[in-house]
Amino acid sequence: MTAERIGIIGGGIVGIALARELARRGMGDVTVFEKERRLAEHQTGRNSGVVHAGLYYRPGSLKAELCAAGRVAIREFCEEKRLPYREIGKLVVAVDESELPALAEIERRSVANGVPGLARIDDVARLREIEPHVAGVAAVHSPHTAVVDYVEITEAMAQDVRAAGGDIRLGQEVVGLDLETGRVRLRTEISEQVFDRVIACAGLQSDVVARMAGADPSPKILPFRGEYWELAPDRTHLVNGMIYPVPDPRFPFLGVHFTRGVYDDVHVGPNAVPALAREGYRWLAVSPRDTWASLTWPGAGALARQHWRMGVDEISASLIKSRYLRKARRFVPELRGSDLVAKTAAGVRAQAWGRDGSLLDDFAVDQVGPVTLLRNAPSPAATSSIAIARYLVDHHVAGRATAGG
Repeated sequence: MTAERIGIIGGGIVGIALARELARRGMGDVTVFEKERRLAEHQTGRNSGVVHAGLYYRPGSLKAELCAAGRVAIREFCEEKRLPYREIGKLVVAVDESELPALAEIERRSVANGVPGLARIDDVARLREIEPHVAGVAAVHSPHTAVVDYVEITEAMAQDVRAAGGDIRLGQEVVGLDLETGRVRLRTEISEQVFDRVIACAGLQSDVVARMAGADPSPKILPFRGEYWELAPDRTHLVNGMIYPVPDPRFPFLGVHFTRGVYDDVHVGPNAVPALAREGYRWLAVSPRDTWASLTWPGAGALARQHWRMGVDEISASLIKSRYLRKARRFVPELRGSDLVAKTAAGVRAQAWGRDGSLLDDFAVDQVGPVTLLRNAPSPAATSSIAIARYLVDHHVAGRATAGG
């Protein structure tokens, strides 16, 4: 029997995890297409490296389910491959009593999601035992929240894919998908191949690929740039692990926070600034096409009316260091302007939004004939990557193969 030919679009951690899962199960001949010259170039390689424990996500959602399973899978993979995995712990801190109701909701969700070792802390002295320089009145502590190097993990997964006979093609951007009877003709700028099925894990370009497949234009990707400052090496003692704010439930971003990385650097951020290009990692990176597409999207007006104040605040903090510092000093008052020494490489979050201006809160998958489209996979997608891969195989590959067989 001829093996099924499966094409995967996207060489971030989710696409490579998917290729590895398919290869491990012997489910076909797998080819990955990545438009960049290396893997993990975009969201995977431009985040804080946190392995999330599942504190924030709505119980019962795909995010909650796959984050919990993904955290365990990433830890086991790092142990197997002898890659760094450091459980440094996270404090979600209420700086004053007005934030206590929202903190209680985080605690409720964490308990429902089975976050391991979670503890509520109402004693300031106990807060200071965990993070001696933190300011706040209460917190929830997740001691098993960890940090890793997601680029290293992606490369290790890619080695498994190649060892199992999979093909990873770098520098090949997919420019067209033609759905034929029971198969897909995939075109890049330099080649053309026919597959029995195609699975797109295209991140910032996911809606572009969806249009190629003839899917509904909604949800569309709205890019948000996140900018980080790094703490001066002689000031990294201000942070032991991670210090996070209580997030605003109206907005799918966590706010400026502190993270000690897997290699002991400490960064502050990110913020969330609307990007002027899908891959706009700098203010000067502007795509008129991407910007116009966002401004003319039906949901643009509703989104602007709902979040314009937060948008102005985030943009001003991006442009004025003292405003960024003010946000950070709410949690670490000893922080000085000279402690923020450099803006490190920014990331861009691929946030999906609908025609009504709503920002999608959960992972989202569409199916168009033999094409599977991962439409929304922002954080915690890296944490969840192995679990997302298993979910896609179980629900969109194995199930369809059984139905078709």
